[in-house]
Amino acid sequence: MAKGPSRHIDAHRHIGVLPAFPFYGGPPVNPDVNARATIEELIADMDREGTERALVIPNYGVPDPSHSFALNELVLEAAAKSDRISAALWASPRPQDAELTDRSLALASESGVKAIKISFLLGGSAEDPECQAQLDKVFATAKANNLVVHVHTSPGAASDIDKVGLLVERYADETPIHLVHFGGGVSGHIKLIGKRFFDWIEAGKKVYTDLTWSVGFAPQWLAREIDRRGIGGDRVLFASDQPWGEFAGEYARMVDATGGGELTELVFHDNYERLYG
Repeated sequence: MAKGPSRHIDAHRHIGVLPAFPFYGGPPVNPDVNARATIEELIADMDREGTERALVIPNYGVPDPSHSFALNELVLEAAAKSDRISAALWASPRPQDAELTDRSLALASESGVKAIKISFLLGGSAEDPECQAQLDKVFATAKANNLVVHVHTSPGAASDIDKVGLLVERYADETPIHLVHFGGGVSGHIKLIGKRFFDWIEAGKKVYTDLTWSVGFAPQWLAREIDRRGIGGDRVLFASDQPWGEFAGEYARMVDATGGGELTELVFHDNYERLYG
């Protein structure tokens, strides 16, 4: 195992406990077993991990976004309580969530807010004309407040990089976009590492990523391509995605992939500080 970083900052984790839900036709369950309901529990986790600072996002996953919108107040409280925590606000591309999103975006200038999180897992699409007004609002608010927009990616459907990539093309000249999960699976990784991620960087797009949920080959291949091409090392951030991710595994594979040298320090703290302050 390569040498670990001198310190580490978590660029993407969640707070909040969601109600049980009968996913995929099964019984109601809470798969995110390490979800934390309180700021004290979150900070205790960070202390245990040795995590210096973190960007904290409302938990989500059940197909009722009202639960995640309600957690915006908790992330703001967390950021106000500890200077180790920065907040990402939950917003939605769906037109039926317009009122809730407007309330969320009204909080964008609050102290400690560094990002806005959207996901198409709960509906909507970058291709859907009915979502365009909401997406324009999200990105305009982010631009006006110097925030990053976090977007979930995973293979297939509306979260596929073929669809989410439309947001990069549309908005990332002016607003930084953090592609959560780096495509989230084999097809997404190959599309991004093989060409698209580096093309966007060369085109001047403000595109960033983390490798939570990534398939085994991806971190090693991405690190080699960064070294070979000489670009991209400033666009990758360490993240745990707790409670859906798992800190120890995410930490170990990124240390191993980045080799314990300059890239390790960039990924684990320098890039976060450059992007979020």
